[in-house]
Amino acid sequence: MSQKSATTKVKPELSESGMTHRQVMQSLTGLLMGMFVSILAGTVVSTSLPVIISDLDGSQSSYTWVVTATLLATTVSTPIWGKLADISNRKLLLQLSLLIFVIASAIAGFSQDTTMLITMRVFQGLGAGGLTSLTQIVMADIISPRERGKYMGLFGAVMALGTVGGPLIGGFITDTINWRWNFFIALPFAALAIFLIQKTLHLPAQSKRKVSIDYAGIVLLSAGVSLLLIWVSLAGNQFEWASATTAWMAGGALAILATFVIVEFKVSEPIIPLSMFKNRTFTLSVIASISVGVSMFGTSVFLAQYMQLARGANATESGLMTIPMMAGLLVLSTIGGALISRFGKWKMIMVTGSVLQLAGLYLLGTIHYDTNFVLVSTYMFILGAGLGMVMQNLVLIVQNAVTPAEIGVASSGIAFFRSLGGTMGVSVLGALMATQVAETLGSKAGELRTAIAALGDQGKDLAASLASGNIPAVHGLPDSVRSIIESSYGDAVAYVFMVAAPLSILTILAVAFLPNLELGNQTRHQREQTNATAQAEPVESVAVEVNLAEVSEAAIAATPRLDTENTSARH
Repeated sequence: MSQKSATTKVKPELSESGMTHRQVMQSLTGLLMGMFVSILAGTVVSTSLPVIISDLDGSQSSYTWVVTATLLATTVSTPIWGKLADISNRKLLLQLSLLIFVIASAIAGFSQDTTMLITMRVFQGLGAGGLTSLTQIVMADIISPRERGKYMGLFGAVMALGTVGGPLIGGFITDTINWRWNFFIALPFAALAIFLIQKTLHLPAQSKRKVSIDYAGIVLLSAGVSLLLIWVSLAGNQFEWASATTAWMAGGALAILATFVIVEFKVSEPIIPLSMFKNRTFTLSVIASISVGVSMFGTSVFLAQYMQLARGANATESGLMTIPMMAGLLVLSTIGGALISRFGKWKMIMVTGSVLQLAGLYLLGTIHYDTNFVLVSTYMFILGAGLGMVMQNLVLIVQNAVTPAEIGVASSGIAFFRSLGGTMGVSVLGALMATQVAETLGSKAGELRTAIAALGDQGKDLAASLASGNIPAVHGLPDSVRSIIESSYGDAVAYVFMVAAPLSILTILAVAFLPNLELGNQTRHQREQTNATAQAEPVESVAVEVNLAEVSEAAIAATPRLDTENTSARH
């Protein structure tokens, strides 16, 4: 008996999804690598952008557009990828989006001007839209909402690793080799990710059904959102906010989007089912996601400018200086996810995170070019902690609140509005920053002219460069001019954060009013099977009721006859 028990193998504990922890981790390997590639390729150029734009003779508008182009394409394509995920092979779509992303990254490395760079960033955004939505959708296929919290922590950790490692690697490459190699660094990781997804990711078979693609919705959504975001990006720079151009661009965008809404009500399978807004959890999460997008994308863009243009850091130093924010995101995302999985409670964590998001933005709005860096680091950590506790969990609670058939469009819908908020935020805040820098430098024009004149012939070239509106390489400027430029950019970045801070109040309110639903213990596939069984049960009940009715009627019909027979017998 003892020998038998000694040789008996203990079966690994199954999760609520029916998979062992090892099986789940194997399935997630390719997803995690794909997300790492996406983040690395996106963030590796963040600290190098001031150098890249300066080398390509770009302006502040070009700087903003290099970021906005990717966000714009990501925003427009995210719901399309999500809809395709509900009707097509998710594994193949994931690999395709990854392939598009890295090929565009490689071509971007050969850019000769900002136009070519911005074009390739658009294609990067198309691939990123797929990776953003599909990773969340696939997670719902293999992990239940209750367990998903701790695995969301892994995604948060990978996100933080890529976001921290990207700027460091990019800064080092820019300072030691050439900024073009930043666009090639992700290629080997991408090849490995595609291989791992093919090898390790095993998804439940999807039920076959006839589908119709909402082509009109895709075209109208793309055109309306693109025109709206292009207007936001150019207004105040290329033309005045109150102008005829604003009237036709903004009016045209609203007209197209209104047509899109009408079309979505009529088609059989809309790209964004508007009926989902009847779901309170989805609607409030959309509102929160818009604000989170502004905070996440806006800070990553403008903090890099602050470090290099207001504190005179080079690309490598800039990457190191943004670590506190990513550390906050990494630590609190991991801890928050683990707590949610352990106790099944998510609301207090998310409310706390939304408050920290507001506090972080407000505090960053008080910084100057010479603020003690320990204070700046603390403010960045607070903001990162808030984002880590809110961002990933918004997708989790929405997936928990919708039907299995809606998980794809719901997940991509949250990512869509987060990207939309980020794109509009970067565009508007970038325009405000450019205006603020111009006004601040204008108020110091006399001081700046005196400092430049004292440089002699060297000052002539510098004056021409500043007059063109190009972003200067601050760490290479003479000290007399450098302090003026740094103070101007430092105050402009702080102004941008202070303007963005009130939006976080929307996040607090939206999260506070979210229905406190209990997290489910089934994966998407298990929920589909449960629903199918539940739908079949009423049919069986009806059949039983019919049979009982037939028996009852027969019994009633037979009763008088039996009574008659008994009466006859008695007589």
